[in-house]
Amino acid sequence: MKPVVDVVTLLFFGLIAVVSANSVVKRDVFVPKITNPHLGTILEVGQKYNVTWDTDNAPAQITNPLGQIIFAQDGRLVGLDHPLTANFSILKGWEEITVPFVETDFDYAVVLIGDSGNFSPNFSILNLNRPIPL
Repeated sequence: MKPVVDVVTLLFFGLIAVVSANSVVKRDVFVPKITNPHLGTILEVGQKYNVTWDTDNAPAQITNPLGQIIFAQDGRLVGLDHPLTANFSILKGWEEITVPFVETDFDYAVVLIGDSGNFSPNFSILNLNRPIPL
């Protein structure tokens, strides 16, 4: 009798696994290209600018549809605990930021975090209250 119970138990759990696997919605990771700011862009501290990205090839199901934007400098994330903006739809394609008080430099990037974490090309930030590094 025990082997019959084992077989029935295995069949039961196998059926549950098949039903569970078929009910899972497939979700894709969306990695949109940031189109602005781009290489050669100069942003000024305290001013408002739109960060834009391409949404043309967005999948139907996105793993995380809410985004946030943070700065990176010299390839390192800056201000992860204080995003420039957050809780917007990744499918929107743009979001306004205000450039925070940072040093003048040429190796900044914005990072769009949500479904992925993709960096813009490097751009410059000008702080008129601070000297330009040589």
